[in-house]
Amino acid sequence: MKIALIGYGKMGKAIEEIALQRGHTIGLKIDIATLAEFTKENLNKCDVAIEFTSPHTALQNIMTCLDAGTPIVSGSTGWLEQWDIVKKKCEEKNGSLLYSSNYSIGVNIFFELNKKLAALMNKQTNYEVTMEEIHHTQKKDAPSGTAITLAEQVMANLDRKHKWVNDEKPAADELLITSKRIDPAPGTHTVKYHSAIDDIEIIHTAHNRTGFATGAVLAAEFLKDKKGIYSMKDVLGL
Repeated sequence: MKIALIGYGKMGKAIEEIALQRGHTIGLKIDIATLAEFTKENLNKCDVAIEFTSPHTALQNIMTCLDAGTPIVSGSTGWLEQWDIVKKKCEEKNGSLLYSSNYSIGVNIFFELNKKLAALMNKQTNYEVTMEEIHHTQKKDAPSGTAITLAEQVMANLDRKHKWVNDEKPAADELLITSKRIDPAPGTHTVKYHSAIDDIEIIHTAHNRTGFATGAVLAAEFLKDKKGIYSMKDVLGL
């Protein structure tokens, strides 16, 4: 499989390493210095694109790949208020898109644990729930996309929470997400239920980028010959 890497920073390089280990080739590497090569002609030489950039460029990068007819795996966060635009474009082009706020297999299992725990805690109104996420200082969005996914899962299963807030004093129906930026942390997410009697916590701590990179390559392998919109739940059969 020939892969186009849209974004060739630390994450792009980690994806390249895993892709090569799994027998794939890299047909295109796009960063600030090579933007002129980000063309339909070059994309058409690749089987799939993997996009990890920034909240400010993700939308246009995804649209460019969809216009070119190149299946795209996107891991950029902080742009999902524009999701409906991308969904419409993908449907119009009969395109292929796989999006996840986090490609780590461990995190996606953590997502399932989070939903189950929230459902179990729904009637336990003496517990207050809070969340914390820690990332490196180069992380451009806060809270992280993973933290937002976790918060949305909690709110979908916990009737007493209707909105998340970031580093503010929450109202009773709001879920507090505390964001910390500490180097060199690649990512730690904690969901905590606190009461006067005891605490219940689930924590996922990434030790490096390998888990994210491996998941992104697995997603590209899954998406290559498919049409439509998918997530890591589809890749992992969760």
